[in-house]
Amino acid sequence: MTNKILIVEDEAKIARFLELELKYEGYEVDIACNGREGLEKGLKSEIDLIILDLMLPILSGIEVCRRIRQTSNVPIIMLTAKDDVSDKVMGLDMGADDYITKPFAIEELLARMRVALKRKVINKITDDSVLIFKNLTLNKRQRQVKVNDDEVILTKKEFELLVYLLENRNIVLSRENILEKVWGFEYYGDTNIIDVYIRYLRGKIDQKYSMDMIHTVRGVGYLIKDDE
Repeated sequence: MTNKILIVEDEAKIARFLELELKYEGYEVDIACNGREGLEKGLKSEIDLIILDLMLPILSGIEVCRRIRQTSNVPIIMLTAKDDVSDKVMGLDMGADDYITKPFAIEELLARMRVALKRKVINKITDDSVLIFKNLTLNKRQRQVKVNDDEVILTKKEFELLVYLLENRNIVLSRENILEKVWGFEYYGDTNIIDVYIRYLRGKIDQKYSMDMIHTVRGVGYLIKDDE
């Protein structure tokens, strides 16, 4: 079955270029030239993946992503001309699965699309499971985290990072490994984005509940370690 891709891009030349390349690769393509149109089309159930520009007229890409995430888990890859960690973190916090900075090679975008679409299929067939660490309970299906009886509100990437750390407890995970497995692509540069998200998790869980859950292995990465 052919995957349907929505391109939300206000620059006509870029949109047309992407349309031609994706159709050549066998994808079905739809285009929206502003944020409002992108939101309307992005909420349709037949869309399999969205390529979403950050800077859009009427509604920004960030706002479009935020609203889509209220009702849909469709994979979203954000396009941005800004090579700034704060912009990337904001997009990921709103629920984007990945981002790519302009200018980019079409081969890189296609590779990231394949990863996002593959993850979408895997997520559909993954068994429901509950992960437990001390007083913390994580329900993957409900996307819910609780410490004792308190619900911990996490962003999409915070949740996915915590799942990966819990599923690989007692294993030291490098920043590069975390980026590849959680963000789903080979990532070059800006590995400090992992430190940012680890800090978020520690603030919401370790520090708030005095759990001492996430450990730093200097010069290597992070791990969640069971008590010996």
